[in-house]
Amino acid sequence: MSERALRGTRLVVTSYETDRGIDLAPRQAVEYACEKGHRFEMPFSVEAEIPPEWECKVCGAQALLVDGDGPEEKKGKPARTHWDMLMERRTREELEEVLEERLAVLRSGAMNIAIHPRDSRKSA
Repeated sequence: MSERALRGTRLVVTSYETDRGIDLAPRQAVEYACEKGHRFEMPFSVEAEIPPEWECKVCGAQALLVDGDGPEEKKGKPARTHWDMLMERRTREELEEVLEERLAVLRSGAMNIAIHPRDSRKSA
């Protein structure tokens, strides 16, 4: 029975309203041009903030606003290196002190780095 109820109808919702009698917001046409020479206009509301760049309708490249300011340069943070992060936690004097302590341990022979822990099990 449900098969008969759906026969002849579309599953897509269709609006039967029209735009007659509706006042649309005031608009302005803004022109963009891409680096490949394509020019096109986009409608924007008079109150809207106009973006300095838009995707080209023809080729998909970034098109710039004609007779407008270019896009603002984004300030990027410089890459933080391992050394930069280390220097945030310790001073140079503290690092030299730690280095001297580790060198003293190595020179004293208290830490035998020549024998790997797995190798010591085989000899025992």
